[in-house]
Amino acid sequence: MIGEQDQLALAPWIKRFPGRPGTSTIVFPHAGGAAAAYRGFASALSDQGVDTFLMQYPQRGERLAHPAPETITELAAQMLDAADWARLGPVRLFGHCMGALVGFEFARLASQRGVTVRELWASASQAPSTVAGSRPVPTTDREMLADIVDLGGTDARLLEDEDFLELLLPAVRADYQAFNRYSCGRDVRIGADIHVLGGLADHRVEQDLLRQWEFHTDAAFTFTMFDGGHFYLDDHRDEVAELVSCT
Repeated sequence: MIGEQDQLALAPWIKRFPGRPGTSTIVFPHAGGAAAAYRGFASALSDQGVDTFLMQYPQRGERLAHPAPETITELAAQMLDAADWARLGPVRLFGHCMGALVGFEFARLASQRGVTVRELWASASQAPSTVAGSRPVPTTDREMLADIVDLGGTDARLLEDEDFLELLLPAVRADYQAFNRYSCGRDVRIGADIHVLGGLADHRVEQDLLRQWEFHTDAAFTFTMFDGGHFYLDDHRDEVAELVSCT
């Protein structure tokens, strides 16, 4: 007999990495990031028994022709509409950088739709209420490319490939523009636990910006740092997957 969770209808751009019932976890990539960059992490979660759903944003991969939402809230709503998440029971969210903001807005919208979010894992992401007061991220080709180099996490050889850049930069621009439009008050909270992760050498999202996530939950809050920079996750996939699976 096929379980209800196995029959869940998903948008074709969601990749599922099966795990145990009751462990459903939705993964949101960083700004400009494609789902492919998180396959290794999704596999690590699945190896830990976590039922993992890897999301793909518009303007990349199989969604290359899909128009980009103008705001992070619109993107989160699109992710929420992509499946009947309520059938999975309480879900866990994991977002890296801007993906954590998408997850936060997903959680806010989910509460209005009968979808229970029990945890948000915010990785290398400044807290929602700090974004509007931050320096805007660049949106011109030259400045975006410099920003990508500064963040690390992308093979330098790929950044010299014009064909690759033609695919990458429109996605980065769409996400950066949505990030620049984002605003959230410090008093806006979700009922889910928030677990914050970061890299000790991340010069873009320092610990003060990470710690302010605590203002955005009415439930438990944890804070864990790893060696590495903004993309510390690349070097700590198995450790983070184990940490997530234990909650």
